[in-house]
Amino acid sequence: MGKGCLTVTKYFLFLFNLIFFLCGVVIMGFGLWLLLDNQSFIVVLSNSTSVKAACYILIGVGAFSMLMGFLGCLGAIYEIRCLLGLYFTCLLLIVIAQVAAGALIYFQKETLNEKMSTVVVQVLKDYSGKNTTTEQAWDFIQKNMECCGWSSRLDWSENEVIANSSQLLFPCSCQNISASTGNFSDSSFCEAQTPDWPVYDTGCAASVESWLLTNLGVVLGICLGVALIELVGMILSICLCRNIHTEDYTKVPKY
Repeated sequence: MGKGCLTVTKYFLFLFNLIFFLCGVVIMGFGLWLLLDNQSFIVVLSNSTSVKAACYILIGVGAFSMLMGFLGCLGAIYEIRCLLGLYFTCLLLIVIAQVAAGALIYFQKETLNEKMSTVVVQVLKDYSGKNTTTEQAWDFIQKNMECCGWSSRLDWSENEVIANSSQLLFPCSCQNISASTGNFSDSSFCEAQTPDWPVYDTGCAASVESWLLTNLGVVLGICLGVALIELVGMILSICLCRNIHTEDYTKVPKY
């Protein structure tokens, strides 16, 4: 490889590592958002150890990607073969881990769906109307997705407050504005005038699935973009590593 091609490869690799570093920042930020946001669907599943573990894994993957991006930039600019080799190996391991995780999620999707259903139904059963973080998140979901319960409105029949009350109570965030009369709150419980609650008939499971299908293209686009960046980074790093015959450590700044 000529000196000009080597220089171009070096700076292209630097550019792709910079993008890879920024992808790590995005992944880490997404994991932190899922973990800390009080109005995301994940809050409803916050009692699940698996969900919390997934959030921490995202944060770890993001931090690791940032580190790899930094090492790749350093190895490319200062032409350090050991860093380029380490970068290639780590990228290969990340790709293998991503493929394994994707296959695991695909083949275990029924189990994951059952686990999610169990957790949400338990949240509805324990709903007390005291505006806890979990309850606020579920109220937000029901109001904005115009749904009620997980499978259907009947999930609320097992709620302890509704079952033990002498009044005809229903969750306020479920109310169908077009079918209700009077002023109702967006949280806690409201009193119905008849046994037929003025709420949405659709369960939130269908709404969440519809939302995921609507945004599936965006999710797949992001995944393919990240995979392409990783593949290009691997190709450039191995090409540069093979064409660096001597290492000049005097280029590396000393502090």
